[in-house]
Amino acid sequence: MNRQEIMEILPHRDPFLLIDEILECEPGLRVKAIKKVDGGEYFFAGHFPGFPVMPGVLVIEALAQAGAVAILSLEENKGKLGFLTGIEQAKFRQKVIPGDILELEVVIEKFKMGMGIGKGVASVGGRVVASAVIKFSVQAN
Repeated sequence: MNRQEIMEILPHRDPFLLIDEILECEPGLRVKAIKKVDGGEYFFAGHFPGFPVMPGVLVIEALAQAGAVAILSLEENKGKLGFLTGIEQAKFRQKVIPGDILELEVVIEKFKMGMGIGKGVASVGGRVVASAVIKFSVQAN
């Protein structure tokens, strides 16, 4: 799934759409996505001048967006919005820098009555850079 197809599912747009491609998606269950970190992203101008590092909170947001694709791909959730309601057990292990391909994997562990929990892992080159438990809600637009 390319960016255009992703934008048919998610409401996010540039500069805040943080996933470039969906590699695998089992609606309601799991997703694998990538973000190509090219260095031209808006946040690198100030984080940090001369030593660009993708903010950890945006790595978690990229995971949340990927997970939202899995949930919003369910027929009953098409046209709805996903909202981040909590982040637990977030860990940051390595920096994400320009040139990295951020690999995002989210497994939906629970989804009931519009509320859910997913476990996300972000990697670069097979090495984990961040992980978190992501809580979310799905609501009508």
